Amino acid sequence: MEVLKAQKGQIVAKKNDKVKEWYFIQEGSVIQKYAFVELELKQNGIVGILENDRFLCDYIAAEDSALAVFPCESSEDLQGILSNDAKIRRYFLKAAIEQRQQMLQVYAGLDVRCKQFHTFIETFYNDYKTICNQYQLEEQPFSKMDYFHSLEMRHKAEKWEMDNSSSLVTNYLEEYLNLLEKDDSLCVGAIMEASAQMRRVAQGISEMVAYLLYNKDLLISESGKDIFQLFFDLAIRAGLNHEELEPINKEVKLIIELVEKLKIYDQRVIDYRWSEYQNYEFGSNGLEEVASVGAFGEDEEEFESDEEESEDCLEHILTYAGFDESQIEDVRNKIREYRELPDMLSTDDEAYRIRKQLTPVFYDVYYKVFMRAMQEEGQITPILEMFLNFGFMDVQMVGEDNANALYDLTEHLDLCNSEHVYTMYEWLKAIYEGRKEPSKNEFDLDYSQYLLEKLKTKKITEAQMKQLQDNRELKVKYEIQNMFTSGNRATYGKITTFCPILGEYDLINSVEKMLVTAERLEGVINQIRKIDFSVFYREVLFSDPDKGINHENIMKEVLPDIILMPNAGTKAMMWQETAGVKRDTSARFMFPVFTAVDLEDMMIETMGRYRWEICRKIQGVHWNDIREKSLTAEYCDYMQFYRKNFELSADAKEKLKNALFRAKNNYREVFVKDYQNWIKYESRGSYRLNKVSRQILMTYCPFSKELRNELKANPMYQELLNRYDIQSSRSVKRILAVYDKYKRAGGELNQDLRDNLLYYQM
Repeated sequence: MEVLKAQKGQIVAKKNDKVKEWYFIQEGSVIQKYAFVELELKQNGIVGILENDRFLCDYIAAEDSALAVFPCESSEDLQGILSNDAKIRRYFLKAAIEQRQQMLQVYAGLDVRCKQFHTFIETFYNDYKTICNQYQLEEQPFSKMDYFHSLEMRHKAEKWEMDNSSSLVTNYLEEYLNLLEKDDSLCVGAIMEASAQMRRVAQGISEMVAYLLYNKDLLISESGKDIFQLFFDLAIRAGLNHEELEPINKEVKLIIELVEKLKIYDQRVIDYRWSEYQNYEFGSNGLEEVASVGAFGEDEEEFESDEEESEDCLEHILTYAGFDESQIEDVRNKIREYRELPDMLSTDDEAYRIRKQLTPVFYDVYYKVFMRAMQEEGQITPILEMFLNFGFMDVQMVGEDNANALYDLTEHLDLCNSEHVYTMYEWLKAIYEGRKEPSKNEFDLDYSQYLLEKLKTKKITEAQMKQLQDNRELKVKYEIQNMFTSGNRATYGKITTFCPILGEYDLINSVEKMLVTAERLEGVINQIRKIDFSVFYREVLFSDPDKGINHENIMKEVLPDIILMPNAGTKAMMWQETAGVKRDTSARFMFPVFTAVDLEDMMIETMGRYRWEICRKIQGVHWNDIREKSLTAEYCDYMQFYRKNFELSADAKEKLKNALFRAKNNYREVFVKDYQNWIKYESRGSYRLNKVSRQILMTYCPFSKELRNELKANPMYQELLNRYDIQSSRSVKRILAVYDKYKRAGGELNQDLRDNLLYYQM
């Protein structure tokens, strides 16, 4: 049994990572963290016991801790752990029961908080309207309330479950443990049952945390677009009319009391807004101008449907980009001309001409707006955020309702960003700040190669090349002119009618339903990884000559970066298989920020292309050489010589002939279609592939252990799966021998080495 030493603050397990091991806390404690909600797992607690496939939250060492590591991915693994050591049964069972009770208590508390939150917001808003009516003052528009609803839970814990767990832990825990620890099956069953309950409860906790975080700005926020500001503005206007302010003050105090009790707000924001209100001199005659602005100031008023307001948004963006009045008028006329076409999606010459004129204008404006936002380093307005993240420029083009919805979304852009998911604005920001390098262009040249090419053609000197190598502005321009321009058009899906300015005709559903969030993307990736577990694993070199390992290839998982293009599109694409020369750098996928297409279908197709291209990159010039066995080499050989293949029936040959014809003889596209069938149908035992393609895919894109076990009874897969298991067993045996030798020489197994072993056991 291996013991993992974790220092205070060290991440023991990360959200969305594959659960390969359980960690039994021998010393210290670990924090189970869901954003602002934290549970402390103390000595004898178990990290990983509630998860099934992926960790549902982050686990962080609260102090220096020692954790016993148990490889465990299924009930069979748990059975093996408990049968090997009968003493451990009681510890595992007690941890499962007590952690379930702990989570149910947190769930119950959050449930109350969410219900109170909804009730209070509705009450405050109704009180605001009542006071406005009493004082005969006009209500300020606050469209956010149109989208605010109570939380409808998808993962619920019932009251009887809470009562049952509480009674068991409080009154009968010892008797329960004494009974169940006598039998492995009873013990495993009870642990897995508690685990399934905890998993559902954890998902429920995540839902409630997301609900509170998404809606918290309704009550009080740094931006001032909130109910607190409604009352602030009301107090200003009431003071000017010499009305009694006590009813308003009472509401404001209640808001402050509530936000402090909820413990989901930044205390600095609360203190600042409360201090601002307390120090305001209500009733001063010189404040008519301030009061007339309204609750949110001029830039943040609700969108109007008239022409003037539409042009104000456009003018705001173009002015920020540095356009003068004549240039603004020119762009305005072009957009108006496009808008007034009988059919904006027409492919006739007139529509094509206008789109061709608007496209370079859009990217020019984008570059200028982005660069100014970077240079000024201040917070940009919501209208500029709409432009940079969603491609919005004109209210009339997108529609008033959609414009309001996009405006509200700017407060929740964090939903579209995570460790590996970026909006276009955040991606360019990462390039500007040096955290990412520009992508390759359509000629497969990265930024350094592009400069080298210019040097070879004598367009720049060596001195200029060195200067341009770290030029942040040029890197951003390179990314916009190449990856962004091409990717935006490709992910839109309808290349002949593409216009980079967001239009109402593209938003065929509500903005909220079409929004592609980081959580949705990570969810579909994890679903596919449950089937094709090895899709993002690559061979990397491990070396420690002092301890006897000179050259050992190990498998390492490298997740892709996903960039959300500012359009409402129907296609996804794999732009490049690695970020650079090194194999252990992330691939780059591109998705539209809004889509009505099934995300899982888009992701499977993208992963299929990635599978092909990463193999081509690794194999180099031998990618289609059958003497060097690989996915691409075997697939090329199979498609090139299918007519002479005796393993294929006449019907299978005819189907492959038609597939090649539809793909215009592009072998990669035939493979992508087979990969889609492999993931969607063959993984469920539903036959779609022929014998040869099934054999190649099982060799290079094997199913996860759980699916392999389910398919073993199927005669079509039996031989392939047995062969795969034999090869995996040999690999595990060899790796264990290498690791034993390494440890005897004084080496210590790091996380990469442990993950490599677990890869072959998956």
